[in-house]
Amino acid sequence: MSTRTGKQTVVLSNPPVVIGGAAIVGKKEGDGPLARYFDQIIDDEYFGEKTFEKAESRLLRDTLAKTLEKCGKSAQDIDFIISGDLQNQCTAASYAFRDVQVSFIGIYGACSTMAESLALGAMLIDGGAAEMTACMTSSHFCSAERQFRYPLEFGSQRTPTSQWTVTGAGCILLGKQGNGPRITHVTCGAIIDMGIKDANNMGGAMAPAACDTILRHLQDTGRSLDYYDLVLTGDLGSFGRSILTRLLKDNGVDPEGRYEDCGCMIFDLERQDVVCGGSGCGCSATVLSAYILELMNQKKLNRVLFVATGALHSPTWIQQGESIPCIAHAVSLENIPE
Repeated sequence: MSTRTGKQTVVLSNPPVVIGGAAIVGKKEGDGPLARYFDQIIDDEYFGEKTFEKAESRLLRDTLAKTLEKCGKSAQDIDFIISGDLQNQCTAASYAFRDVQVSFIGIYGACSTMAESLALGAMLIDGGAAEMTACMTSSHFCSAERQFRYPLEFGSQRTPTSQWTVTGAGCILLGKQGNGPRITHVTCGAIIDMGIKDANNMGGAMAPAACDTILRHLQDTGRSLDYYDLVLTGDLGSFGRSILTRLLKDNGVDPEGRYEDCGCMIFDLERQDVVCGGSGCGCSATVLSAYILELMNQKKLNRVLFVATGALHSPTWIQQGESIPCIAHAVSLENIPE
C-alpha cells in the first residue's frame, strides 16, 4: 500500500514496472537529434486526416497501438487509459479512445500531463485498483497554435522566449509485474504563480514550479540530487532551463552535470528554427517514452527524476489580464536490482 512521506511525496510499496513504451512524432521532431529513437515519424501534419485536431487524435490512437504491439499486449489487458492533451476539454484523447472499451481517465495538467498520468497510473496499480495502465499524452503544433495563440495563417512573429509545440504522442505501459524500470516515488506539485502574464514565456513561468517540486521531493525523501543519474524537466526550453538552474543553485542545489530539459533535447536549437526549444504535452512524453526509456533499459541510466511542467492558463484568462499559474509533478523511475 502506498504511504506518504513528507508533505507532497508518495512512496510506492510495490513499485509498478514500466513494461514498455512508444512514441510517434512529426517531421520537424524527426529532423532533430533524437530521431532514431522514435517508433514512427510522420511526414504529413494532417496524418491522413482532414484536420489538425483529428491528426492529434490519430497520433494518440496509433501510439497506444504501437505500445501494445511492442509489449505483446492487447487493449483487453489494460485496466485504465489515463490521457489528456492541450485541446479544449481534452478532446484529442476523448475522440482517440471512444471506440476502445477500456476505462478512461481524462486528465489535464497542460504540459505536465505525462507525469500526472504516470503518477495516477502508478498509484492505481500500487493501491490494488489496477493490474495494468496505459499512461499517455499528446500535442500538435498546429492545433496548439490555434488553441492558445493564433491560427498559422495569421503569421504572428515569434518572441525571443517562445518555444515550438512538439507534434507527437508518447505512451508508457505500467504493470504490476515485469523486469523494467520501476516507479518508486511520486511527488505531486503545488500550483506556483509568480505573476508572469506573457503567454510566450512559458519557460520563465514554469521554472519556479519545477524548482519548488524538485526541492520538495528532495526534502520529503531525504535524498540529494546526486542520488539521480538524471533530473529531467519537461519543456522549460533553454530560457526556462537557465532560470531553473539559477533557482536551484540559489537554494543550495547544484544541478550541473545531471540536469537536462526535454525541450532542449528534442530539437537542435542551433540548426532548427524553434527559438528556445520544444514545448507541449508531447515534448516530455516522446522523449521519455523513446529515448530515456531506451537508456534505462540498457542500464545507461538507472535513476531518473522525471519532472514534467505545465502552465495552467487559457487564452480567455490571459486576455482578461490574469497571470499564469504553473505546476510540476515529479516521478522517480529506478532500475531496482533483483
